[in-house]
Amino acid sequence: MNQARTISKIGSRVKVDLDRVIDRIPSTLFESLRNDPRGKVVDYKMTDGTGLGVVLELSDGTTSWFFENEITRS
Repeated sequence: MNQARTISKIGSRVKVDLDRVIDRIPSTLFESLRNDPRGKVVDYKMTDGTGLGVVLELSDGTTSWFFENEITRS
């Protein structure tokens, strides 16, 4: 049986789990997230044909996408 996945709703406030992204994001983005790892979900991104990621608006106004398992509800 398939397990239902929950994805963060647009407008939700979330927090990026830095331990999960350290190896995949640029150092400048990592430093920005170290200062404030919170963001607001503004869109979704298809990741591999079956999965979804979330696009976050970060505190500095930039946007970046993350896999759903890289964020937590804040």
